[in-house]
Amino acid sequence: MEKTIRIVTRGANGEIRSKDYSHTDSVLKMHTQIGIDDCSTDLSLRGFPVFRGLIGPMPDGKSIVRYESPEVFETLTKEWGVPVKPKRRRRRATS
Repeated sequence: MEKTIRIVTRGANGEIRSKDYSHTDSVLKMHTQIGIDDCSTDLSLRGFPVFRGLIGPMPDGKSIVRYESPEVFETLTKEWGVPVKPKRRRRRATS
């Protein structure tokens, strides 16, 4: 099964943008390959290219391989690591 390559970056106005590619050839036109992933714990990612300036490859569903810009990776990692505060419950005073 062919995997879709998803590149996630931040746009000029700060929004997170993602673009999907069906082949690595399209990505190679924009990014320089600096190696091949040979140590991923997800065996399906081994052999995928490593690109200069992108974090990845990482799984993003069954058929999607994700790469992120360093800034997006840092932002999403910080958001993911922040514990969610439980909602405060009000207790009614009973007389």
